[in-house]
Amino acid sequence: MLNLTPDDLICRLITLIVALTIHEFAHALTADRLGDDTPRVAGRITLNPLKHLDVFGSLLVLLTGYGWAKPTPINPAVLRQRSRWAIVWVSVAGPLSNFLLALLAAIPLRLGWVKVVLPSGILPTPGEFLYIFFYINLILAIFNLLPFPPLDGEKVLAALIPASVQPAYQKFQPYGPFVLMLLVFVGPMVHLDVIGWIMTPILSSLSKVMLGM
Repeated sequence: MLNLTPDDLICRLITLIVALTIHEFAHALTADRLGDDTPRVAGRITLNPLKHLDVFGSLLVLLTGYGWAKPTPINPAVLRQRSRWAIVWVSVAGPLSNFLLALLAAIPLRLGWVKVVLPSGILPTPGEFLYIFFYINLILAIFNLLPFPPLDGEKVLAALIPASVQPAYQKFQPYGPFVLMLLVFVGPMVHLDVIGWIMTPILSSLSKVMLGM
């Protein structure tokens, strides 16, 4: 199990509450603005973390840096009536919110307003908090755009693939969560870290550009 120090745990707890709550709020608000009141009826247009956080997904964020919250309910039929791109915009809204949060944290780090220094006690330093906040939000943005059910990227892929491929793809969808769990938990244990292979170069490139490190 990952050995979390008190300061690291504090940073991760605050970050996951903010990141996952805003992620799902962004989904809900975007769907509502595009004519689907399903999230509003479900009480998901709120910044109350208790409405959004999933216990297992939150624990995964603490341990790995990536995870998920309770999926925001939407009505695809209503969204398709508004626009064929509506589902794409709703799906992208969550990861985009995490990217914007990462960008906000990166600005003071990039400009040197705060320094990333080792903590001297139980509480994290401002620089340490912003650094962890930056990375977890960037990881969440990238992870949720991966094209595996039930992640946001899968919904984008499903909306974009040709109609001729849809029947075959729909047969795969029910197995998507199982495949994702295998990739996340079993893959690294058998030296087949597909998620890491995909995410690491993207994360490294974006962090270098955004932090200048």
